[in-house]
Amino acid sequence: MEKVIEIQHLSKSFGAHEVLKDIDFSVKKGEVVCIIGSSGSGKSTLLRCINLLEKPSGGQIIYQGENILDNKHDIHSYRTKLGMVFQQFNLFNNHNVLGNCSVGQVKVLKRSKEEAEKIALKYLNVVGMDGYVNAKPKQLSGGQKQRVAIARALSMEPDVMLFDEPTSALDPEMVGEVLKVMKELANTGLTMLIVTHEMEFAKEVSDRVVFMDKGVIAEEGPPKQIFNNPLQDRTREFLKRTLK
Repeated sequence: MEKVIEIQHLSKSFGAHEVLKDIDFSVKKGEVVCIIGSSGSGKSTLLRCINLLEKPSGGQIIYQGENILDNKHDIHSYRTKLGMVFQQFNLFNNHNVLGNCSVGQVKVLKRSKEEAEKIALKYLNVVGMDGYVNAKPKQLSGGQKQRVAIARALSMEPDVMLFDEPTSALDPEMVGEVLKVMKELANTGLTMLIVTHEMEFAKEVSDRVVFMDKGVIAEEGPPKQIFNNPLQDRTREFLKRTLK
């Protein structure tokens, strides 16, 4: 299986504080990878470095065989290949649901408005939000907003979808509807990299689980191994605390 993204010796410091230390990691086409770990372990920073919302302090990010941290790379064109879903939805309040899912396509991918809206409708249908095309974000629940945010990212038809704790800002009763959509997407062969604290979801959906601790990848493997038979004490400690 080809690697969509490969990370080599990645590091990130904020001042004297080293948040990521010598990370080696890759995601293959069609793979669903969940990143778990305590708050402050570097999970979200890793995701933000992958899509260059944060500039890594060192290392390489290999995409389509080339290091995109070389100065000669067009970062904007690379970013269009990564769909990003944030904790806080980040929808445009002045656009309705359809506009939220089509404006980026028109501006960034230079699609016509008609084509963009057709593609947006396709993905709104996938997440079960096609009945809300004219609604503004303020009229939606948190779970609905997050589903629109997922449709918006999918509408760019990226090579890989990045999810940064997509359920952490939601009320408990809305978490299920978003995880359901993500499970359905995982079954379609979409390449997904998910930072999550939903352990049952990670167990059920991942091809591979990565456990981060204090800025390093402490352990990675199939969900069965990580959850049932972790090799590292640190992983066992973390799971003992979270799987109560």
